Amino acid sequence: MVKSMTGYGRAEETIRSCTITVELRAVNNRYLDCNIRIPRLYLFAEESIKSRVQNTISRGKVDVFVTLEHSGGEPIQVSVNRVVADGYYAALNQLAELYGLENDISITLLSRFPEVLLAEKAEEDVEQRAKEICSVLDRALADFDQMRTREGTRLKEDILSRAATIEEKVAIIESRSPQTVADYRARLEARMNEVLANTQLDPARILTEAAIFADKTAVDEETVRLRSHISQLREMLKQGGAIGRKLDFLIQEFNREANTIGSKCSDIEIARHVVDVKAEIEKIREQVQNIE
Repeated sequence: MVKSMTGYGRAEETIRSCTITVELRAVNNRYLDCNIRIPRLYLFAEESIKSRVQNTISRGKVDVFVTLEHSGGEPIQVSVNRVVADGYYAALNQLAELYGLENDISITLLSRFPEVLLAEKAEEDVEQRAKEICSVLDRALADFDQMRTREGTRLKEDILSRAATIEEKVAIIESRSPQTVADYRARLEARMNEVLANTQLDPARILTEAAIFADKTAVDEETVRLRSHISQLREMLKQGGAIGRKLDFLIQEFNREANTIGSKCSDIEIARHVVDVKAEIEKIREQVQNIE
């Protein structure tokens, strides 16, 4: 299926008292440009995130926003600073011996001294947390992909509609082209009669001039190629996938044939239809810029 490069996706889940939110936003870009914004403490998950994005998206400027919010604040781990505690314990015992005091050292007393107890952020299982972030990311990517698919379907329908219009115009140009030769022959004969007055015209010369004109203005090859390009366009849209770049090159060929037809034609009616064809091609080109 055809997918747009632009899109938005979001997912949120609370796992192990931590709410993980992932948002994706994408706009058009010639290549894949993935930017990940994640809290510094969780940079260990960046490569896994990038890998998943690359497996899903082939073109576009993608911004991935990851936030993690712990319920009740960050998990804290309290531990005993054994070196400091031993120092205070030894000093208290020494005081008791020196001054003959009762040794009443208690846990409560010892714990009140500075730096005996250390409160630090609990170490996380980074591999597990990375898996959890990627799990939420997968849901955000699925949501993002659905939006791109809907937009891609709309782009496909619009392009096919414009391709059909070009085909109609090409049919008119093909039917009108032989008439331009007949009209030219009639005008040529009238002018030569006027110039030569009573002198008898040479029919062979008229035919030769008309044949030269027909050869110069014939657009059969160009219209055949243009029809072939339209057929190829339809086939590529039917196959889907990452076809944006291929379509871009194909539309260049559309323009080349239309320009050649325009340069060859001297008929006002054909020229008008060529302008219409070019306008439709330009609109298709703009839509193709949005396709992955």
